[in-house]
Amino acid sequence: MSLARVFATDTPFVILDEPSSALDPIAENDMYLKYSELTKDKTAIYISHRLSSTRFCDRIILLDDAKIAEMGTHEELLALGGKYAEMFRLQAKNYTAGGEENE
Repeated sequence: MSLARVFATDTPFVILDEPSSALDPIAENDMYLKYSELTKDKTAIYISHRLSSTRFCDRIILLDDAKIAEMGTHEELLALGGKYAEMFRLQAKNYTAGGEENE
C-alpha cells in the first residue's frame, strides 16, 4: 500500500529501501522495469543488497564501512573488477544452473 502511495503522488524524488526483498528474481526484474517506467521523470534512489537490481540504474554507489567504495554504472563497476564485481559474481551464482558462475 505504501508503494502505491509513493507512485500516486507527484513527487520529484523517490527513495525505496529494499523494495524487492521478498520477490523471486523474475518478479524482481518485472518490478524494477515497472519502477523504471514510473520514475522516468523523477530522481529515484534504490537501497538494495541484491546487486541484480542495479543493472538498470544510471549510477551505482557501493558503500563499505560507511564510505563510498566504488561508483559507476553496472558495466563500469564490473570492468573495474573491484568489490562490486566480486559481490555481483558471488550473488549471480545463486541464479545460474548448478550454482556455477555465468560470465
